[in-house]
Amino acid sequence: MRIVFMGTPASAAASLETLLGGLDEVVGVVTQPDRPSGRGQATVPSPVRRTADRAGIPVLTPRKMKDPALLEQLRGWSPNLMAVVAYGRILPQAILDLAPLGCVNVHYSLLPRYRGAAPMQWAILEGEAVTGVSTMQLVAEMDAGPVLLAEGVAMEPDETVTSLEARLVPLGARLLMETVAGMKQGTLTARPQDPEAVTFAPMLRKEDGMIDWARPAREIERRVRAFTPWPSAFSYWEGKRVKVHRARPVEADAAPETETPGTVLRADADGIRVATGAGALLLTELQLEGRKRMPAEAFLRGAGLREGMRFERSPFQAA
Repeated sequence: MRIVFMGTPASAAASLETLLGGLDEVVGVVTQPDRPSGRGQATVPSPVRRTADRAGIPVLTPRKMKDPALLEQLRGWSPNLMAVVAYGRILPQAILDLAPLGCVNVHYSLLPRYRGAAPMQWAILEGEAVTGVSTMQLVAEMDAGPVLLAEGVAMEPDETVTSLEARLVPLGARLLMETVAGMKQGTLTARPQDPEAVTFAPMLRKEDGMIDWARPAREIERRVRAFTPWPSAFSYWEGKRVKVHRARPVEADAAPETETPGTVLRADADGIRVATGAGALLLTELQLEGRKRMPAEAFLRGAGLREGMRFERSPFQAA
């Protein structure tokens, strides 16, 4: 089996590493161009490119997917199968049709739920008890191809994107290997997705992290976990942005209905208790703009935050 691998981030590099340890031949890799990174904005290659370079595999970094030269280079590799993991670009039909066995993709949800760019984040946001990984055949419509293999995992009560990714990435690498083996042997049956069960997981924006204190405490807490490490859940206090890294809901009667959502009900060594639209949220790890993240007790020593003050949705609102 001659495989062309397409991917970009560290999660994709893990799948590439697994393929490289198998019996099939990865004949080429396609990844996104090198990007500026860090304070010095030095240009760095993607994790997938670094993995391919170490293995001595030829790499393409096209800027345009419809470039005829790219298609010719891919044809020159004569792949039987294309494997795609978090590449970050929509593939034109000419590439989808290039390999005899088509393109297979690793997606970090149980399709048809959470099609789109942020499936892990949305699974946490929606309070799912179970999520998982699917492999599917790529088609022109985003994440709509028939499912080849799928495996679920239970969500932990304190699940963050970081912890969930740590479990789903190796699972995805294993399922990709099993999918390649099944396609080579002709033992897989593609299962069409149920259009009635489709949900979407659109790409997150930085502003999505802004906390709406009028929402219920349990919903805000899920947003804190879903937006760790990016874009982070945040609010404003005295005109400065405050990121909330850890929080937990507390008893429903802890936030009287007369309290304005966002009002600090109590601030002590246990944390900062804040009124929400339903119940209260205890903030236990925060990060003031320009400072390091720290436990609430340390945050309170330097911030001067006290009972009766209020977190706001905008730096321009009065505290």
